[in-house]
Amino acid sequence: MSSLLDINLPIIALLPFFGAIFVAWVAKFNRYASAWSAAGITVLALLFLYPNLSVIFGGETIVQSWSWIPAIGLEFAFRLDGLALLFALLILIIGLLVIIYARYYLSSKDSMGRFFAYLLMFMGSMLGIVLSENLLQMVVFWELTSLTSFLLISYWQDRDYARQGARMALAITGAGGLALLAGVLLIGNVVGSYNLTDVLASGDLIRQHDLYIPILLLVLLGVFTKSAQFPFHFWLPHAMGAPTPVSAYLHSATMVKAGIFLLARFFPVLSGTPEWTWIVGTAGMLTFIIGAYTALFKDDLKGLLAYSTLSHLGLITLLFGFGTKLAAVAAIFHIINHATFKAALFMVAGIIDHETGTRDMRKLNGLLKYMPHTAILAMIAASAMAGVPLLNGFLSKEMFFEQALTASNTLFISWMVPILVTVAAAFSVAYSLRFIHDVFFNGEPVDLPKTPHEPGRIMRIPVDILVIVCLAVGILPMFTVAPILAVAVADTLQTTPPEYSLAVWHGLNIPLLMSFLALGLGVLIYFKRHIFRTFHDRYLDHLDGKKIFDYLLIQLQKFAVYFTRSFDKGSLQNSVFWVVLTSLIAGLIGFMSLSAPLLGTRELLPIDPITFVIIGLLILATFFTVYYHKQHLISLLMMGIIGLIVSLGFVKFSAPDLALTQLSVEVVTVVLLLLALYFLPQTSPKEIGKTRISRDLVLSILSGVGVTLFTMAVLTREYDPISHFFLSNSVPGGGGTNVVNVILVDFRGFDTLGEIVVLALSGLGIYAMLEYLKLPEPCKQSFIHGLSNDPHPLIMQTLTRVLFPLMIMVAVFIFLRGHNMPGGGFIAGLIAAVALIVQYLANGTDWITERLKLNMHFVIGSGLLIATFTGLIAIALGYPFLTSTFTYLNWPIVGKFEVASAIAFDLGVFLVVVGTTVMIIAQLGKMSANSHITEQKGD
Repeated sequence: MSSLLDINLPIIALLPFFGAIFVAWVAKFNRYASAWSAAGITVLALLFLYPNLSVIFGGETIVQSWSWIPAIGLEFAFRLDGLALLFALLILIIGLLVIIYARYYLSSKDSMGRFFAYLLMFMGSMLGIVLSENLLQMVVFWELTSLTSFLLISYWQDRDYARQGARMALAITGAGGLALLAGVLLIGNVVGSYNLTDVLASGDLIRQHDLYIPILLLVLLGVFTKSAQFPFHFWLPHAMGAPTPVSAYLHSATMVKAGIFLLARFFPVLSGTPEWTWIVGTAGMLTFIIGAYTALFKDDLKGLLAYSTLSHLGLITLLFGFGTKLAAVAAIFHIINHATFKAALFMVAGIIDHETGTRDMRKLNGLLKYMPHTAILAMIAASAMAGVPLLNGFLSKEMFFEQALTASNTLFISWMVPILVTVAAAFSVAYSLRFIHDVFFNGEPVDLPKTPHEPGRIMRIPVDILVIVCLAVGILPMFTVAPILAVAVADTLQTTPPEYSLAVWHGLNIPLLMSFLALGLGVLIYFKRHIFRTFHDRYLDHLDGKKIFDYLLIQLQKFAVYFTRSFDKGSLQNSVFWVVLTSLIAGLIGFMSLSAPLLGTRELLPIDPITFVIIGLLILATFFTVYYHKQHLISLLMMGIIGLIVSLGFVKFSAPDLALTQLSVEVVTVVLLLLALYFLPQTSPKEIGKTRISRDLVLSILSGVGVTLFTMAVLTREYDPISHFFLSNSVPGGGGTNVVNVILVDFRGFDTLGEIVVLALSGLGIYAMLEYLKLPEPCKQSFIHGLSNDPHPLIMQTLTRVLFPLMIMVAVFIFLRGHNMPGGGFIAGLIAAVALIVQYLANGTDWITERLKLNMHFVIGSGLLIATFTGLIAIALGYPFLTSTFTYLNWPIVGKFEVASAIAFDLGVFLVVVGTTVMIIAQLGKMSANSHITEQKGD
């Protein structure tokens, strides 16, 4: 157990991601099993978290770290302190309640496996944010919350408003994530580390640095966009297209709370300046007021709750904006309280919608006698939201009023703060009262789609638990919330917390009077709301940030279309012209800024006869390609010849790995283009006008001259290449004599991992585009009528089947020798792919499909997993990511031979290359074969 405790933090964060895979798989057998599996995974994460509680409540911080990429300060590091523990508990406990609730909320038409897989991925992303010690790692999880929330909000994909709301949320929070990344990079530059332990200890350094203002603005952009603070508040109400369990989770413990968490986490680093107070305080105040005011006039239950979430998020942000320690205490306390009553209220809204068929408050009247249990739960939760005494919301709002009175005493408008917060709190009371009165009282229901009734018992249990918490915290705060609040505040402030009281009664004071004033004024506003409603409908109802967002989006699209059409005339030649011209201008600017002579004094190698012949053949083949460019088949063959000549050049200059790669790539490329060529015109149209031909000729000559001068400028200078390092460290550092392969799988393994990920994504993208693509039949040209009626000649079938084992053996041989001799996973993958492609060409896709049961998607996924796990194993052993090792064994007969861990990484490369190449060409070949069969039938 002790070994698990040493790595339990990454397990907690990553467990939901692996659980999502299991949940999606188990749903194929039983849809309800996916719900209980998701609940079990959440409970398991809580069990891994439990052993740490005594350490955190003892005032200590747990940091578990593994080296990832030391050169850039990136570590696989996790941190658990009081603040992280508070949010982790909120994420997991409320997540568990939401999972149980969603099990009974989702209909039989909804895919439970997909829903709970998305929910677990989102849960893991949130846990990654709050548990990350390394800021770069945290930003990765931050962006994952944007992606997974997009999937959750657009879960009902057939609904247009759900898709639009998801796209808007992704665009705004994704853009904020980029700003946050820039801010984190600046913080790392100032502090010299991306670890929170170092950053939290460098508050004075950051605040006094010249980059403080850019850091503050960039970080706050990330915070405000994620937590829907003004002026980015409008996306949150439009994300109501999500299922209600998603809304309950996003609005209470996750997503929008991610920004609040970051605000709390950076509080000791960035607060304490006038800039912090003005920016954070102003955004919080405006969001608090706008949300509270607008919520009163929303007729949709979830719409009212969405704007109330905005209001309370603004309240918390305003507290942090005050910048005092006691304000931070009140903010943390209200985070806890808001999570409980808001999750309960959203679940109540979902129950009402589920059992009545509508969320329209103009129809939902008098539900008390139909749903008495739900009504009582809703009344208690809404009262907590309004700040009624003996409920948790009252206590934190009392602390809020107290801080509003004492904050910013030096400002000339400080007297406005208590007035504004009291008015906003009054509107909070008003919309809470409307939630209770309009739904459960106020006459009889009007034209409900369903006859209202109580939901199943288990569906109410999560709401029961949350309402009990609201009561327990409101009545007995010292025995319920005080311990977790104390450690969370201490680690938020990074110092000893100030003295504060959680007593229910503090005597008659101004904050208490403000509370009762807000309650009384809120009741008056509700019963006189028709006055405000008239004013709102006439002057303010049309104001919506979404309209501005949509307008800017349309203008951006128009500009993109205009810009594209200005340079792209629908002609490939025109596009290439602009690319080449831009490169030429950039190169010319570089040459003009060169102060030294263009050519150096280094002596060039002599040109021997063989090199002269090869260069001559290359130039000749190039001229042939240009001359026959209108005839696609001939130009393609000439390009293949050019590739072969280039590979000879690699052989000449002792680069056999590159030569093998070039040869393999040429074969695959020619086959791919031949398959694509079947659907393209066989000849190109003539260029329009002699002016264009002259322009292209001049540009090509200038480009050729420029490239030649650039090459000569480099080769005629003395320089110290990095190759000396790799040559001297290839054997002692990587255990291989093939320097190229050692670079790919050892020294630059992370680059190679990124490249195969890009390759895999490209292959999957091409496959997706070709899967349901319906191309028109090729034109009736002479070559079409000349096609053979035997698409799979017997001689070709026989030869390819005989050669197939030999080609696979060559691929295996090239793969195994790659660490010490020319070869490796990439080259071997191409050779194996060619072997399979030849079988497709000779025998057809049906013949191969019957015999090759291997799914290429599985091959690609396996390759990526193998390559990634190779790096993770290194981390588990205490080394940086993708650190390789090797040893030498002596076996009888075999003798001494090397065993290197890099071969596992190379195997991942091999599988990705094979899977991607075969998948693309097989899919394109299938389209060609189908078209060919159709054409033959037509003849």
